[in-house]
Amino acid sequence: MRVALLTEGGRPDPQRGVGGWCARLLEGLREHDFELYVTAGAAGSGTGSGIGADPRGRWLGVHELALWGRRPAGRVPSALRRRQYVRAYEELVRALVMPGARGGFGAGLQRLAALAREDGALPGFLASAHARRTLERVWRAPGADTSAGQPLVCDVLVAADLLEQCLRPLSAPWYGTGPGGLGAADLCHVVGGGPAALPALVAKHLHGVPFVVTEHGLHLREQYLGYREAPYRWPVRALLLAYFRALTEETYRQAAILTPGSAYDQQWQQRCGADPARTRVVYEGTPAVARAAAGPEPAAPTLVWAGPLEPGRDTELMLHAFARVRTELPAARLLVYGEEAAPGYRAHCEAVAGRLGVAGAVEFAGRPESSAAAWESGTVVVFSALSQRNPGLPADAMLSGRAVVSTDVGVVREVVGPTGLLVPPRDPRALAGACLALLRDEERRARLGLAGRLRAQERFAVEPVVGAFREIYLELVSQWPAFPAAGTGPAGERPRPFARPAEYWLADRRGGAAQERPGEEDGSVEEPAGADADAAPGRPGALAEAV
Repeated sequence: MRVALLTEGGRPDPQRGVGGWCARLLEGLREHDFELYVTAGAAGSGTGSGIGADPRGRWLGVHELALWGRRPAGRVPSALRRRQYVRAYEELVRALVMPGARGGFGAGLQRLAALAREDGALPGFLASAHARRTLERVWRAPGADTSAGQPLVCDVLVAADLLEQCLRPLSAPWYGTGPGGLGAADLCHVVGGGPAALPALVAKHLHGVPFVVTEHGLHLREQYLGYREAPYRWPVRALLLAYFRALTEETYRQAAILTPGSAYDQQWQQRCGADPARTRVVYEGTPAVARAAAGPEPAAPTLVWAGPLEPGRDTELMLHAFARVRTELPAARLLVYGEEAAPGYRAHCEAVAGRLGVAGAVEFAGRPESSAAAWESGTVVVFSALSQRNPGLPADAMLSGRAVVSTDVGVVREVVGPTGLLVPPRDPRALAGACLALLRDEERRARLGLAGRLRAQERFAVEPVVGAFREIYLELVSQWPAFPAAGTGPAGERPRPFARPAEYWLADRRGGAAQERPGEEDGSVEEPAGADADAAPGRPGALAEAV
């Protein structure tokens, strides 16, 4: 089957983007054809999203749409068409700022997409004064949600530009049924959500193409965290977050299947309106499962802490716990790996270590040569974060075979399970006690380390991920109408999956599309003489159309 893979490049972790997770999926499902659609980069940046070359030629095609920077060139709609654009844009904005009009978001998106497909003037309209005046009028209307503050003129100008960038995928040249069009795909697979989901929503509305959504870390949650430090006033932030929240809810509502990367993310998706019956947890596979276990432990009892140096990782808690460990084990050492993510935070942690009297036993080692080398340098791996949204770092530590101690936050309990020691956050006494318990018991460390390695290998291997999506793809094409872009039949019925036998697709169909033959549906077709001579089993694309 033909799968349209939609992802957002540039901003997400490249290991989960085109060069990482997507490439592993592509290699594992060689029986399918994948066409890549990337919403990323800036105008004129070429391959700024990190697509790079495709040395094996595995992609059926690669398409990129710039989301940031200068808007794409396009004409301004005529006066008559402009009124239609204004009505559709007003419906969309009302869904963002009017509490009683939330349900109009999807309809506003689809109306804008339909208008853009008819005349291609959506970019010109979104950048025009008419769009800004519409936004200002609705945003300042009585009943609008202005809890973040009344929007000023500068807020309207900034928000209009940001919304124009967010809505660019609606005018992408991807929605036909010809080569490179999403309407010719059997299904769409959205990786990451957010702007990448817009083309899938339009393709489903126009052509009935179902889509799957895979999120390794929720896009909406990342937006909420990122906009805390965005250089915009609060009214602009509130409007953009309302847009992303409405887009996420519409995506979850329209998706055929949601595949979060953990049960922790699944709970958040359900809080945003996802249907539990259409949600399946598929862990993010990693090639690191084939990595050899760490070698012998260091001679001195050593705790290893790794992660970005920022308050959310609570390195201070680790230092206070280590000071308690040192009172019981004076030979203990602490290695802190990671780069400074908050300005001045490393100097603050070094000052804390000095006040606690453990500065001589603490080494801030910076960025390690590799994660495997970091885990191997310690006796026990410790995580002290206030929140842990991604299972990647704990799973990688478990693959080393070292025992893990962590605060019981976020996804940690799901990943570590009974193979490590979990303690409450912000509790240095409990963290120190767990570290001492493992440092003093070599047999228990070895047992937990081996159990953790086996658990991580089972959950995060690449093969189960590929197998899960193979089943999901087949399930979708077996339930959705075949060739949805073809419309309905003479009796008004949608084509059914696998309604025709495989031999039908091997018949010669010179002169256009195949014609129905009497008795075809009940299997009583009588082949004319010489049918074998007319068959064209080698016709390119015949089997591709069958599935």
